[in-house]
Amino acid sequence: MTTDTTNSTRKARLDALLLALPGVSARSINGLDAYFVSDKMFACISGKGVGLRLPYATCTELRFARDNVVPFQPSGMASTREWVQIDRADPAGYEQDLPLFQESIDFVRGGPPR
Repeated sequence: MTTDTTNSTRKARLDALLLALPGVSARSINGLDAYFVSDKMFACISGKGVGLRLPYATCTELRFARDNVVPFQPSGMASTREWVQIDRADPAGYEQDLPLFQESIDFVRGGPPR
C-alpha cells in the first residue's frame, strides 16, 4: 500500500469509528484531517497515526506503557503535554482505542471522566 492509500484507509476507518459518536464532526485544519466535539479538536490524523488530546497524566502513562504511542508532532512541530500520537499499521486497530477516544472527547468537553 502506498502512503496515500494508507492515509485514506486510516481516514475512512477513523471516520467510521468517530463520526458515529454523538456530537463528533470532522473537518480539515492546517492540512490535517481533524475531529471535533463542541467545536474543539480532540483528534487528528498526522504521519503514521492519529494525534489524541488527553490529560497530561494519561499521556505520560501511555508513552511508557505502549510501544505504539509517541509524542504528537504534526509536521515536525513541537509536542505538547496534552497530546500523544497512536501509530497503528492496520487502521482497523483503532477500534481497540475507542475508550481513549471517548476519554479525549470527555476531556475536551471539560466533563468529568467516565
